[in-house]
This record gives sequence, C-alpha cells and structure tokens, in this order.
Amino acid sequence: MRWRTRTVARELSEVPKGRTGTVAREPSEVPKGRTRTVAREPLGVRQGSRRASAFLARRSQATHRRAWAAVIVATGAAAALIGAFAFVVGSLLVAAPPVQRYAGADAVVAADQKVSYTAKPWGSEPRTATAYLPERARLDRSVLAAVAGADGVARAVADDSVPVSMGDGRPVVGRSWPSAVLTRYELAEGRAPRDATEVVLDGSLAAGVRSPGERVVLRADGAARTYTVSGIARTGHGGDAPPAVFFTEPRLTALAGHPGRIDAIGVVAEPGVSRDALRDAIGAVLPERSGIAGSDRGVRVLTGAERGEAEHVDALGGRGDQLALLGSIGGTVLMVALLVIASTLSQAVHQRSGELALLRAVGASPRQLRSAIGREAGRVSAAAALLGGLGAVPLGLAMRSLLTTGPLPLPVPWWLPPAAALAGGLLVALLARPVAMLAARSITRLRPAAALGAATADEPSEPGRFRTGAGVVLAFAGISSAGVATTQSGQAAGAAASGAAMSLVIAVALLGPRISRIVLGVLGRPLRRVGGVSGFLAERAASAHTRRLATAFTPIVLVVAFVCVQLASGPTMERAAGHQASAALRADLVATGGGAGLPAGAARAVREAPGVTAATGVLRSAVVLADREAGEPVLTRLPVLGVEARGLSGTLDPGVTAGDLDRLTGRDAVAVGADRAKSLDLGPGDRVALRLGDGTRVEPRVVAVYEHELGLGEFLFPREALAGHVSAARDQVVLIRTGAASGADPAAAVREALAPYAGGVAVRAATGDDVAIAPPVSDGDNAVIVIGVGVIGGFALLAVVSTLALITIGRRGEFRLLRMVGTGRRQLRRMLVLETGLVTFAGLVIGTAVAAVPLTAFAVSVAGTAPYLPPAHYGVIAGTVALAAAAGTLVPGASAGGRFALGRRAG
Repeated sequence: MRWRTRTVARELSEVPKGRTGTVAREPSEVPKGRTRTVAREPLGVRQGSRRASAFLARRSQATHRRAWAAVIVATGAAAALIGAFAFVVGSLLVAAPPVQRYAGADAVVAADQKVSYTAKPWGSEPRTATAYLPERARLDRSVLAAVAGADGVARAVADDSVPVSMGDGRPVVGRSWPSAVLTRYELAEGRAPRDATEVVLDGSLAAGVRSPGERVVLRADGAARTYTVSGIARTGHGGDAPPAVFFTEPRLTALAGHPGRIDAIGVVAEPGVSRDALRDAIGAVLPERSGIAGSDRGVRVLTGAERGEAEHVDALGGRGDQLALLGSIGGTVLMVALLVIASTLSQAVHQRSGELALLRAVGASPRQLRSAIGREAGRVSAAAALLGGLGAVPLGLAMRSLLTTGPLPLPVPWWLPPAAALAGGLLVALLARPVAMLAARSITRLRPAAALGAATADEPSEPGRFRTGAGVVLAFAGISSAGVATTQSGQAAGAAASGAAMSLVIAVALLGPRISRIVLGVLGRPLRRVGGVSGFLAERAASAHTRRLATAFTPIVLVVAFVCVQLASGPTMERAAGHQASAALRADLVATGGGAGLPAGAARAVREAPGVTAATGVLRSAVVLADREAGEPVLTRLPVLGVEARGLSGTLDPGVTAGDLDRLTGRDAVAVGADRAKSLDLGPGDRVALRLGDGTRVEPRVVAVYEHELGLGEFLFPREALAGHVSAARDQVVLIRTGAASGADPAAAVREALAPYAGGVAVRAATGDDVAIAPPVSDGDNAVIVIGVGVIGGFALLAVVSTLALITIGRRGEFRLLRMVGTGRRQLRRMLVLETGLVTFAGLVIGTAVAAVPLTAFAVSVAGTAPYLPPAHYGVIAGTVALAAAAGTLVPGASAGGRFALGRRAG
C-alpha cells in the first residue's frame, strides 16, 4: 500500500504551474472567531481536484471489484423489478377489450357502463369517484328506431344474448339470427330459422350434425328442448368470437326475458361513410339517457377498437381493479427497491470508512472524496442500470403472461420495452450517486486530525440522533396505522395495514443497531454456550459490529414481513369467510348447472322431488355503494346474493340479529350485514341508497340485519329484485334440504327432477364454498399472488444474498487476522455457520413480529379473527430464507480471504 499512498499524495498535490498550490480550507477547518468564507478555487486547482477524484474512483473500483459486484447484482435486480412493473402497468393502461362479436359492425351503440359519485372531502374542493358497473347496462328498445333513422346508417340491429347449454352441457351464447351480420356470419349450409323451433348452429358446434334438418337439444330459459337445425353458419373473418346458436329474433327476445330493453345496437354504415361522420350522425339523434326507468345511464357510440367495450362489459372494471392492486404492490416495490439500493450502497461505503478516513488524513479534501465516491457509484450504477434494463423486458413479459387471462389481452406496443427499461435503469442511475455520497458524509466532513483517529477506530456503537429519531417516528407511525386499520373496513383497512408494514420495516432498518444489541442480549449467552470457541468468536464479532449485524438481518426482515403479509391476507379472509358460510349453511345437497347456470324453474322442480323439504335458488350479482372513507368519496363494488325467502330458513341461516328474513320478498327489500349496518347507521325499517349491477338506482327498505356477512356478503336481496338487473338471470346453485324419508334416496330424486334440464347439471353434497360470497381464487388473483410473492419475494431474497455476500467480502481482513492468531479452519467455518444462524433467526423473529402487527389489525378489522398463515407456507419461507442466508455468507466466506481466510493458516 505504500506505493499507492505515495501516488495518491502526488496526485493530490499536483497543481498546474503558475497557479497557487494552496487549496482553500474547508469551512470546518477555519479557526473559531474568523469569518468562514471560502475562496473560490482557481481553475487549475479545480481541474487538479477532478483528476484526483477520478484517480481515486478508478483505483478504488479496481480494488473493491468484488464488493461492487454484489452491489451491482442487488441494484441491477432493483432496476429490473421496477422496469418490469412499469412494463406491466404500461401494458394494462393501453389494454382494450378485443373486438370479436362486433367485428362486422361499423359502430355499436350501448349504455355507459361507468358511474360516478361526487362529494366534498373535509376542507377540500368537491371530488368525483368513478367505477365500472359489474352487470350490463341496457338500452330502451325505442333507441333502435332513432339509430336506424340516422344519416349514413344502412342497417341497425338489436343485439341481445342469453346463456345456452348444449345437450352435453357445453355452454354457448344464444343470439338472434339478424345479429349474425355483426360478426360477419354467413350461411354455409341450409337457411335462416323461420320459427321458434328452428336454430342455426355455429360451424364449430356442428360436429355430429351431418346436414340441416337434424335435431339438437338445447337448454336456455327452462327445461331442455329439441330444436331443428335449419342451417350452419361460419364466420368469414376467422375471429375468436364465442360459439353461438342463432334463434329467430322473437324467440331470442322471449328467452332474454327483458322485451322492452336490448343489450346493444350494432350499426352497419352505408358505403363511403367515414367513422367520424357516422359517430356524429348517430350522436345527433340519440337521447341523453338510455331511457330505462330508474337508470341515469348515458348512451355511447363506440367505433374502432372501442367496440370491444360493448362485448366485455366488465373488462375495463377488471382492468381498473388490477391497476389499483398493481399500483399498491408497485408502491411497495418502489419502497423495497429504494431500501435495498440505500442499504447495499451504504454498506459498501461504510466498509471502506477506514480507507476514506486515511485518505482524508493524508490530505484529500472532502470535495475530492465525495466526488470520488460519487464517480465510483455512478460507474457502478451505470452497469447496474444496463443489466437491470436488459432484465426488465423478459421479467415484464413473464409477469404479463401471468396477467393475460380473461377477455382483456395485454398489448406490447413498440415503445413499451425501451420505456420500461429506461424507467428502471434511470431510477437506479439517479439514486446511486447521491446515496453513496450521503453515506460517506460522516467520514468526509471530518478534519484531517480527527480522520487519522477514525481510520483505526472501532465502529460507532450508537446510531446518529437523526437516524434514531426517524426510526422511532416511523415505528410509532406504523403502530398507529395498524391501530387505524382496526377501525376501518375494506380498502381503507388494507391500505392502513400495508402502510403499517412498510413503516415498521423501515423503522427496523433505522433502529437496527439498537435492535441488534437487544438480540445479542437475548441470544449472545446461548450462542457462546452452544458454539464454544466459535460461538464466542461469533458473539464478539456481532457485538463489535452491531451496525453490520443490523444490515445483515434487515433484508431478511423485509422478505419475511412482506411475504407473510401477502400470503396470510388471502387465507385469513378465506378461512373466516368459509367458517361463516359453513355456519350459515343448512342445506345438505346442492345442484349446479355448469357454465350456463340454472333457470328459476329448476328450484321449483327440486321442491317437488320426494324427500326435499326446502330448496333455494342462489343468484349472484353485485351492487355499487357510494360512501366516504377518511372523508374521500368512494364507490365500492360489493358482491351480493339474491335468494328466495320461501324455504330460506331450511337452507340458509345468516344469523339474524334484528328484523325478519321472511319479509325478504318483492323488489323493495334488503337484508344488511351487521358491520355495514353499523357503519351506515341502518336498522330495520330504514332505507339504503344503492346502485344495482346495471346502474339502476334503488333505495330498498332494510328488513333484517344479520351477522354472517363475511361469508354471505354485506347485502342479501330477494331474487326477483336482482333478476331484471343482471346480464343473465341464472342461478349459480340451488341449495337443497332433504328430510328423513325411509327407503328413498333424496339425491337420486333430485337428479330425476332435474333430468329435463339436460346435461351439465350435477347434484352433490353442499359445502360452505357453495354460498361463500368470496368465490374461489381466480386466475387473475393467482397471477397477482405469484407476482407479489414470487417476483418481489425473489428480489428480496436476492437482496439477502447480495447484502450478506457484500458483508462477508468486506470481512477479509478480519478472517485473515483470525487465521494469523491461530484460529482453525473448522472453528472459522463454524463461526460463520453460527453467525448465519443468528442472523437468520433474528430476521425471522423480527420479520414475523413486524408482519404480525398489520396482519392482526387487518384480520380484526375485516374478519374479526386472528391472522392465519398455513404452517407449511411459513416453513417454506423459513427454509428459503435460511438457504439464502447460507448462500450469502458461507459461499463467499469460503473464498473471501483466499489462503488467509479459510485456507491454510497464515505464516
């Protein structure tokens, strides 16, 4: 090192000829009582200072290339993760429902699927919340005549659809034959249907039908019927429209069940009419509202790619939900990435504090040191940004493939990959330099005389006052947020719990040295007893470097807390909902109708079966509730059940605490869950303002309040109140209660009663899942779980490995010294194993405690139970963390000092 020191000294003292060789002293070096004015350095001095900084950065980067490699891995992964989330969010923002069913229409007229609610928050201007309707909002049939008379319209076709089940149970879509032109269907064989007994089959459904005139069994709005196939149609554009069965228009209108309303209007333009001209002409003749009583839906004219919105009515609503969820996770990703970048860079600089202090003592100015550290971090961040940018695109594509489910494909425009890569890389490049310079501030601001002592001083045992104060404030904020979560519900409770978890993780990072002393006070003595000499060495090394110990277990705390919160939230809700649904269930059998569902007549047929004492059809839908959370207007979509009061007590017991469920009949009644009734100050006899699934405003009267709302939903409606406001009035299940009829098989009797409803109908034992308002986890939910737990958890584990590897690489001198004073290889290895166990155990315990605070708050506020995480899941978390910690410590430890570390003893 002597030649390096002499070279540095020469470099620092080089000043161009003709200029003064004295560099103005820093303000901290000016004696007290004098004016602290720093003269501006001459140009030659500044140039010499820059050359010295560049030299220091170049030499230091070469000397510490292993440490910087660990930093590059962690920060590059952070850049890749941020870029991947930007990729997915950008793809979702430009996503639009595909045009399939209306590929042959030039325009589509449909009711607006969006609702809004405006309110004035506390001390602010009025704000508006919007939400998409979960059910199709329909048009009055009178709108059809107005559209048909608009200029440039060659043909206007009313389009309705009904769910239909084939004889073998396959679900298909039933449409009217005139609407076939909207998908460019053409007859390949036969002719159009002429009466209610004839249908035209989609070519993809015509397997087994040799020629028109054969018969086919279909089930639509009642028992299965036999229809004559009058023709077979095929689409000429090769689209992906769902398979369809075409009826006559009068027959389709009767099956749809809403003769005065239509789903949408497809428009075919006259030749030569442009898209804009067609839109303007139709808009000029349309009414302001859809014309449906109780509805304030506007009317939209959709052209081009917008036509897909009329086909998939809830696709944009689902996109909004995914964006909100990904936005929440993305905020966590950003905080995690910032924490990892700051932690790794700070550790890399802190490990060189002695070297920086020595350079300060031999004459390097604070500006030169800060500039050198900044240059070095800038070069490292450039490499990390490049690697992260390259990795962001494949990672983003993998995340996109998980989210590409349902009717909303995610496009990849040409500009998205480079923009996502730039977003992740740029953030890392912008953050690295100031973070590194800030980490070196405590050393670079020392006076040369003080720096000489700091070069050989031990690590400070106490964190700074600012760091301690910030940690205490964040810990208090996290606990307070958890307390607020217990008083909230829904999204507000989830947001408060998530904020509590992140605040507590950052508080642990800031208060780490103090927490480390507590950990050593608890585990230090057992460690010495179990480990002998190696345990003594491990305990003393940890006690002497509490900051290093805190830096080691902080990423473990991060991964454990984050993954536990993500994995436990869903099971906690599902478990509580399942328990409540099972407690409410009184039925012992359930009938299901496959994808097409069961019409209302199925429940009536089951009631007449021998041995059946009660049967209740269950219709699923959703309502939109306008409310305020923390003063802000919110529109919340809540899933609800429509049930029949007749025989309800025999199949379902919601746990009524006030009122009477026998009054849950007609179109002006509703039962409300106890927690929701309390939040809205409702009781029997009061009215509650809601929007049904299609946007219709209603104010039903509360007839009962019940306690099993987590399992059955926050509102229970009479079936007839929902049937006219859903996209398809089909029961998802029929709950059946059987009696003790001797010598009879109730299940067989039910199957016989449902035999007229053809294939696809199944009868089995009833479970709580059949009525639980939370359906089984969907593909989209699974995708978000995989992204949240797999991708972010994997990144956090990579941060564990890189951080521990960085720490281990920085201990080469310590290992070398231990070998020189006689420590054996096995003792040193065992010391590392014990230290790894200490770090892993501390991280697991602290991370579990950090996760328990927000999870308990969330579970108490939303589910009223303790949080639940399957033991197997926690075992996987603990095992994975232990393997990552071992990989980050033992593997680099085996080569940290070469033959002076874990090799043969130094001579």
